[in-house]
Order: sequence, then C-alpha cells, then structure tokens
Amino acid sequence: MAKSFFIDTTKCTACRGCQVACKDWKGLPATPTKQRGSHQNPEDLNAKTLKLVRFADHTIDGKVVWNFFSDQCRHCIEPPCKIIADDLAPGSVIKDEKTGAIIYTKETKKISADGFEEMRSICPYNIPRRNEETGLIVKCDMCIDRVSNGLIPMCAKSCPTGAILFGERDDMLALSEKRLAEIKKKSPSARLLSKDDTNAIYLVAHEPKFYHEYACGIVNGKRFA
Repeated sequence: MAKSFFIDTTKCTACRGCQVACKDWKGLPATPTKQRGSHQNPEDLNAKTLKLVRFADHTIDGKVVWNFFSDQCRHCIEPPCKIIADDLAPGSVIKDEKTGAIIYTKETKKISADGFEEMRSICPYNIPRRNEETGLIVKCDMCIDRVSNGLIPMCAKSCPTGAILFGERDDMLALSEKRLAEIKKKSPSARLLSKDDTNAIYLVAHEPKFYHEYACGIVNGKRFA
C-alpha cells in the first residue's frame, strides 16, 4: 500500500521545524542566506535544502493574510522526471513500489547538464536540483530509510502543530477530505491540491496562486490543480 503525506497548510505556523529536521537527518549543511525582505530563507530549494517553508503575504478580501507552504517533492504517482531519466540514465530514478516514493540514485551523475534541465523542466512542481559538488541530482526521498524501517519522515515527526502527517495513502486521503470539509465552512476557496496525481496532498485555504507559483503544478505553461 502506497504512503502519502497530508500537508495541512492551515495548521502551519512557519516554525521551519520540518526544514531543519530534514537537514539534520540527512546531514545537509546550512545554506548561506541574506535578508531579501522576506522571512523565507533560503530563497529557493537547492541541493542542500530539500524541504523549504515558503512565505507569502497578500491582501485577500481586504485583510492581510500570511500563507505558508512547506514545499517538497510530491512523489508523483506517474513521475514525469522518471520518464526522462529512464532514457538518459536507466536506473537513475526508481519508484519504490511498496511506498510510492520516487528515489534518485547515484546513476543521476550520468545525466548531462542539458538532460538535467529537461528533467527539471518537465517536473510540474520545479523540484529537482543538481549538487554541483557531487554531480548528483537530488530531492526529498520520503525519508525512505526511515519509512522502510517503520518510522515516519523527519518532517512529519518534527511538526509541532500536526500540519504534516504521513501514513497509508487511503488514510491520508480520507483525513484530507474530512479536514477540507471543516475548513470550507470558514474558507469557501479551500481545496486539496493534486490529490489524484501525487503522494503529497496539500490543503490550502485560498487559491493556490496565493501560496507559491508551483503550488498546484505547471505543465507546458498551464497551471493545474
């Protein structure tokens, strides 16, 4: 049975515990940052930041609203990146059939710069990054080492508000639908993002554009939910 994340952005306080926990578990170094007029740091995902809490502020219905979005690989059920990688370097991207996790292997080193750009451009969520020091293409791997041993991913374990949950896909789908019904009572624009296509189900209270450019995915210049 596949596993899924359920990320309820309405419960996120932007503490960035998930971002830090991901780095800590994977032994990833800090990314040098600077003040850019936003509390979001670093500016974007990179080879050493595989989980990033995005900050966005907007005026919605006359009120200033802070929206937080814990960005990561969505672990697509039919991953476009794997289609490209299978041609460029067989075995470089694999799907773990037990969990549904999409895993990048050491074979990604064999993918050229142009191949990497093709792979990244086909990802609806703009996720893959290349580590220029190692040559590896990297992203969230669902903490497959933990999940394979009966543990939950570090981001879910570290979240103090229950904004990130993890479990059997059917359970997460049922929970997300129940939570959506609750949020819709106060926020009619609330919706679930890409629940039929990925193993990272997001609940947002407002239109996806108020969170992140790639919140609901872009394919061939067209946005989808």
